Amino acid sequence: MTTLITYSICIVDDDQDLRELLTIALESKYQVRAFPAARPAIEAVEKDPPDLVILDIGLPDMSGIDALRTMRERHPDLMVIMVTAYTDVKLAISAMKLGASDYILKPINTEALEVSIQNVLERIRLRKEVQLLQEKYLKENIPCFIGESNAIQDVMQFVDKVAKAADTPVLILGETGTGKELIASAIHYKSPNFNGPFVTLNCSAIPKDLIESELFGYEKGAFTGAHASGKKGLVEVAANGTLFLDEVGDLSLEAQAKLLRFLEDGEFYRVGGTRKFQIRTRVVSATNKDLDAMIEKDLFRRDLYYRLAVIKVEVPSLNERRDDILPIARHFLAEFSRKHGKVFDRIDPTAEAHLKSYQWKGNIRELRNLIERGVLIGIGPSLTLPDVGAGRRMEGVLPAPALDSGGMPTLPEGGIDLEALEDHYIREAFNRAAGNETKAAKLLGLSYYAFRYRRKKLKDFKA
Repeated sequence: MTTLITYSICIVDDDQDLRELLTIALESKYQVRAFPAARPAIEAVEKDPPDLVILDIGLPDMSGIDALRTMRERHPDLMVIMVTAYTDVKLAISAMKLGASDYILKPINTEALEVSIQNVLERIRLRKEVQLLQEKYLKENIPCFIGESNAIQDVMQFVDKVAKAADTPVLILGETGTGKELIASAIHYKSPNFNGPFVTLNCSAIPKDLIESELFGYEKGAFTGAHASGKKGLVEVAANGTLFLDEVGDLSLEAQAKLLRFLEDGEFYRVGGTRKFQIRTRVVSATNKDLDAMIEKDLFRRDLYYRLAVIKVEVPSLNERRDDILPIARHFLAEFSRKHGKVFDRIDPTAEAHLKSYQWKGNIRELRNLIERGVLIGIGPSLTLPDVGAGRRMEGVLPAPALDSGGMPTLPEGGIDLEALEDHYIREAFNRAAGNETKAAKLLGLSYYAFRYRRKKLKDFKA
């Protein structure tokens, strides 16, 4: 069954006959409230904002222009149709500049008014539809926004404000695994660029000599190995949307200079080309590096930093928002239960206690990996302590070893499960390296291939 949306309209006019005429004409389709003056209408709008205000310019206690300004200062999205006499058309135009949606001339033609109302309400319907899509996407896909801690609530409120500007650059700062890309995605999907593309580029994953062509594209024959037809860069692909530059601190100084030029005027040339392109896209960047320290060492351009960091969003670590650990874990539990066809509907209290006390060096990414592993190896319907990899450690199978005179660990009296110990350190190195197998291998003093071999022996290994 389709639910019909009932829109509310507020009529503000000192002409009693006109108020009654408009109320009779509209109340069969809309919820209608009528007021003879501006101030009581402003109070009513403040308490219960309507979808639309029909506002007379000439009011006894305040001009309609001032009433419009006051209402929209408090409710920037409020839709208003101004009512005016022929002699006040200039004022109506001023009202449009202040954000009025339309104006109607007196004497009012109810058919013309209905057309204007329908046009405005269609805009409201589309806006609400977009908001519902945005909220659905964010709820289903942005787990870093789950939780009630002050730390994440402050970030959420700030992101809501930041997202409203379609072009302003944003720099996201935070530890590895805190969800910086998800924050960037949230900024995009809450912004006027919602219907445009969201394009990501990991700056650390692209060789320095290819980063310019990856960003700005190239013309045919620009270099050996170039496609015969040339190629669009990600800046073009992200036109009218958002370009997310992850690990922006890894850009070479040469690439930084070219990115700065684009940020300053929106213009660029493809590699090997002479035609100037101009693109409107929002650039959101992220890093876990200390850019201030890099600037002091001449590793990062100060002028680029100021362009990227017009607005800065600092993402708290999971350890700074410990009240959110269990809600996020439950979100992942439901997600991976669906994905892997398992039945998990709760987390055992002992497992909950472990998750809450654990030091999350890998942040949300580490928690996500841990819950997925638990769903894969567990039976359900409860996620237990052994499922989250804590049971054997807490029972003493992996105790903190004593050290001999040479500083080497000694074998405990009760012995040790060597396979479990290897399993534990392989996983810990992998999580600490945020999933980078090369870095994880270095932590354990292994070659990349030796580490990968041991990873493959784990039951829940995924290539």
